[in-house]
Amino acid sequence: MQYAILCYNDEQIVGAWTKEEDDAVMARLDVVHAKLAKAGRFVGAARLLPTTAATCLRKGEEPLVLDGPFVETKEQLLGFYVIDCEDLEQALETARELAVANPGAGGYEVRPVALFVPGTGLS
Repeated sequence: MQYAILCYNDEQIVGAWTKEEDDAVMARLDVVHAKLAKAGRFVGAARLLPTTAATCLRKGEEPLVLDGPFVETKEQLLGFYVIDCEDLEQALETARELAVANPGAGGYEVRPVALFVPGTGLS
């Protein structure tokens, strides 16, 4: 089962990091990445651009596209991981490691992923 681990933090604080501070965080995260890759469990990760670059599509009879994230949360979604795990506990263990490596407030949302492959449906 693949799980997505969504990374939340205050984007103003993260955006204010110096290159050296950002490089230090990335070096700590790379330790976790390497461990996952060695175990064949690293599917991928992405850092999202700031919420000022976000667009929202609200569902309805006529979908409405709006600028911005419009999410009711104090922190913003900054990125996510997709990893292979045996179960939820293993995914939570990885989220705990990421939390130690990445400073500041925020949290991680762990959610199972159903992979959609065009022509074959969900797997």
